[in-house]
Amino acid sequence: MPNPPVPVPGGTDPAVLRNFCIIAHIDHGKSTLADRMLQLTGVVDERSARAQYLDRMDIERERGITIKSQAVRMPWTVEQDNDQDTAPGTYVLNMIDTPGHVDFTYEVSRSLEACEAAVLLVDAAQGIEAQTLANLYLALGADLHVIPVLNKIDLPNANPEKYAAELAHIIGCDPAEVLRVSAKTGEGVAALLNEIVRQTPPPVGDADAPARALIFDSVYDTYRGVVTYVRVIDGKLSHRDRIKMMSTGAVHEMLEVGVISPEPVKAGDLGVGEVGYLITGVKDVRQSRVGDTVTSQHNGATTPLGGYAHPNPMVFAGLYPIDGDDYTDLREALDKLQLNDAALSYEPETSGALGFGFRCGFLGLLHMEIVRERLEREFGLDLISTAPNVVYHVTMEDGTEHEVTNPSEYPDGKVAAVREPVVRATILSPADYIGTIMELCQRKRGSLLGMDYLSADRVELRYSLPLAEIVFDFFDQLKSRTKGYASLDYEPTSEQLADLVKVDILLHGDPVDAFSAIVHRDEAYAYGVMLAGKLKELIPRQQFEVPIQAAVGARVIARETVRAMRKDVLAKCYGGDITRKRKLLEKQKEGKKRMKMVGRVEVPQEAFIAALSTSPVGEKAGKR
Repeated sequence: MPNPPVPVPGGTDPAVLRNFCIIAHIDHGKSTLADRMLQLTGVVDERSARAQYLDRMDIERERGITIKSQAVRMPWTVEQDNDQDTAPGTYVLNMIDTPGHVDFTYEVSRSLEACEAAVLLVDAAQGIEAQTLANLYLALGADLHVIPVLNKIDLPNANPEKYAAELAHIIGCDPAEVLRVSAKTGEGVAALLNEIVRQTPPPVGDADAPARALIFDSVYDTYRGVVTYVRVIDGKLSHRDRIKMMSTGAVHEMLEVGVISPEPVKAGDLGVGEVGYLITGVKDVRQSRVGDTVTSQHNGATTPLGGYAHPNPMVFAGLYPIDGDDYTDLREALDKLQLNDAALSYEPETSGALGFGFRCGFLGLLHMEIVRERLEREFGLDLISTAPNVVYHVTMEDGTEHEVTNPSEYPDGKVAAVREPVVRATILSPADYIGTIMELCQRKRGSLLGMDYLSADRVELRYSLPLAEIVFDFFDQLKSRTKGYASLDYEPTSEQLADLVKVDILLHGDPVDAFSAIVHRDEAYAYGVMLAGKLKELIPRQQFEVPIQAAVGARVIARETVRAMRKDVLAKCYGGDITRKRKLLEKQKEGKKRMKMVGRVEVPQEAFIAALSTSPVGEKAGKR
């Protein structure tokens, strides 16, 4: 039967509210399940329905991955059933569809703060993967009730019994309690919605207390300014109220409040437990910080809610506009994008080769690639990104300490010690590939922390690995060695001492900072030979000979030479003694030597783009 329209916010009794999110590994069917729920609850009619309805960005739809969490409000009517302990009637479900890739774990952690329960979705053909476990631990850490669900039971190679037992073993429930659905066909989704109503605890809050609401997301609208998504904990937020942001003390008037269902719907106010949006007309993106607490200006709350720990960037890279005049546009674009993506950090920097740009911090390589693609698509910019690197702490022999986020910051002089970040990596794979995974991890300077069999043919390996090894080609190699079956998740843990050196690339004796890299001493020669060979192909021939050298400190470890263009000076010498030819060649040689002394090598922009974009960065947009 069709559901009634969504009840008007503000008058909703918290007892009929259910706030939950869907968490899973990438490509296990979260967005498809969300589509089916929107269809069953009647908030999206057949005419406007489309696949991945909540994925609003073109990049999400093209790649088939969720990047931004999306909140939506749905009504659901529970029929009278003697077996259920849930009162019949219409309930209001606030659902948040979350990303599954490890680089967007921060989006997931923010979504969990706005919910009381999490639907843990597992593919019935692939079973538990690394990010499944990571998201489960996040949900348990946030004290949420976990509802285990197996998806894709309609697939011919699905094995629901085996994976239900695996899931029950990890969560600590009975295999019969694991729900089975097919988001594609709709089988079992109605029963899942009934279970969500039954198992999710209603929100708890004081309706008479001063208003307190947690900002869990913000987006920037060109016409309306900052749109802030909130979860109300205590009191209520009403249209035309004056509100205060507790971290900045900024006061604004609310021009509009409402809910997303799944398009924005205006409302009079938002009460306890409700999830909705606020528009204050603010254009400054820093005024609406994720994790901040919103309260009333008059008689407001004095104690803010627990926000979120700010994410630490794991990977750094420089972003430079190809056209130097676009620098201001790039700064504004990064400002606006940072509101949509609170995990992005940036600061201005200058490169002798690339001009003015920004050193940006990302949570991983997919995050870096998505940010660059969004800047180019949404803001019409042409960008060069330098090779990614991580943060190192360098101690000199005189005791001074340096934090290095960019190879050009690496100090000259005698280095006493270099510390690099280490991550705890979890790899889930079929047991057949244990040997090849161990060999790869040892080659990447990893040490085994432990190994567990989740079932007879599925194993979990835990390794301590340097982050610098993961951000290059580790993920690509892991996938190719395991025929795509292995999955990877990692979290930063500590730092360790490492034998690292800075490799400089010199063109005609001058270092080019954009090509510098910090690598392990054992890998320095291979990196130098690879980049020198690549630049030899990319740099056009000059009127004089151009040496390309890779050097560690003052020691050259690799060299290539771009040969000079030479005019045929012997064309007019049609006879006579060999000394006549030699004289002409010597004269040309002297001219080339003088030219070499005053000549400068102009590296074309295309060479920077080709050399940096094809640097060995792994884990392109791979699905995890």
